[in-house]
Amino acid sequence: MGVDLKGKTCVVTGSAKSIGLGVAEMYAGFGAKVAMIDLNPEVVTQAERLAKAGHAVRGYVVDITDKKAVEACFDDITKNLGDIFALANVAGAVDQQPFVEITPERLDKMNRININGSVWCAQAALRSMRRLKDGRIINFASKSGKTGSAIMAAYSGAKGAIISITHAMAFEFAKDNIKVNCLCPGIVENTGVWGSVSKGYVENLKMEEEAVVKQFTSKVPLGRLCRIDDVVSFVKFLTVDGDYCTGQAFNVTGGREMH
Repeated sequence: MGVDLKGKTCVVTGSAKSIGLGVAEMYAGFGAKVAMIDLNPEVVTQAERLAKAGHAVRGYVVDITDKKAVEACFDDITKNLGDIFALANVAGAVDQQPFVEITPERLDKMNRININGSVWCAQAALRSMRRLKDGRIINFASKSGKTGSAIMAAYSGAKGAIISITHAMAFEFAKDNIKVNCLCPGIVENTGVWGSVSKGYVENLKMEEEAVVKQFTSKVPLGRLCRIDDVVSFVKFLTVDGDYCTGQAFNVTGGREMH
């Protein structure tokens, strides 16, 4: 029958727009109490919109690379919405440059946002989940974390680390009935990441954007790029129905990645 999310507290990072916003809306639609976190102040506007529609939603402007700020935010969430049942670690950042041009600053940025930020949020959520002896953590990796992408070595490395961290967490917290998985999407249409990636390929590969889209779509066996709804549906499965899944890195790539 799956988990009834009504009244349960779910946290979504990177939820001012695109995938994170879709996940937050999905949780709210199931009657969950939702905390939306993003560095973009628009997250508050989106949370207010959902609250006006009758959902129990709060928005927080937080830099997830700041451990103390994350801890304070999660303390407030627990105080106002209750112990956290689910965390969708959607927030992340992408970067492109030839490997020999990677700088310390750009490598550090990829690691701080994609790795550190996810770790700090998971640590903070685990305090609730261990009390509940139940919980779901869905980390966001990438197809590039399994098979690295050209001119995206720093990003690929950070997302590969998320996969390994997910494995380690799953082993460590299984005794607390906390399931930890991650998603590895391919290129997702209508997202800031894809906008940045496509722009990067246009600049670095000297291709027209239409040619970039055609080239990457041609690599997908199912013949289209990933959609936001494809990813949101998988988050729903892992939160509501995937009670026997932990430590997995699920591809959402239309067959582009098969291991």
